[in-house]
Amino acid sequence: MFIVGLTGGIATGKSSVAAVFREHGIPVIDADTIAREVVEPGKPAWHKIQKEFGPKVFHENGQLNRAKLGDMIFDDIEKRRKLNAITHPEIYRIMCWQAFKYFLLGHPFIVMDLPLLFETGHMLNYLYKIIVVTCEEDLQLQRLMERSRFTEAKAKLRIEAQMSLEKKCDMAHFVIENSGSEKDAKEQTIRVINVLRCSKHHWKLRFIVGICCTVLLAGTYWIKNRPFKFLPKPA
Repeated sequence: MFIVGLTGGIATGKSSVAAVFREHGIPVIDADTIAREVVEPGKPAWHKIQKEFGPKVFHENGQLNRAKLGDMIFDDIEKRRKLNAITHPEIYRIMCWQAFKYFLLGHPFIVMDLPLLFETGHMLNYLYKIIVVTCEEDLQLQRLMERSRFTEAKAKLRIEAQMSLEKKCDMAHFVIENSGSEKDAKEQTIRVINVLRCSKHHWKLRFIVGICCTVLLAGTYWIKNRPFKFLPKPA
């Protein structure tokens, strides 16, 4: 099984592209979904955030106030670093465990939806291919303002805080241009799916894993069943 990274800019339409993969029976592991799960009340990361940032970043019902926390860390690199140190290990641990389960189920490849793939760089060495979803800058700004109810100034700041779409596209194996209709984006995604399904890379990986498992089992069997020689006691 190989892993495909799906990324892009904020409000470029990654979720719509991810939905097409799911429609075609391809598992998608969503980093944002897992990020919300690891900070649910009572979870270890929830306690650590409360200790580090205090009760002001939580709603009265105990749920994390993501908007308030986002505003707090946006202009403070040190606070952002502390939050990442709390949440990222948990997020990547769960993502890797889910990927392993899909491997055991026999999927030839899976998709990891990683909004900050290039910004963090954590998963780059584990990805076989990378897909970047992009769109026109004006449309991205409009979508973000409508989706998050940001002012234009605030939306621009959020967009500019990420790596430019142009740079991300330069580092991608596939680029899906999502400035047009939903149908057009879906057709582009299906073409990418067809290319990925033609890849034989997953067989190479399964062969390597199979060899490693065979060697490990053979070694364990030999150690378990080898005859023990007892040395004579010294006179």
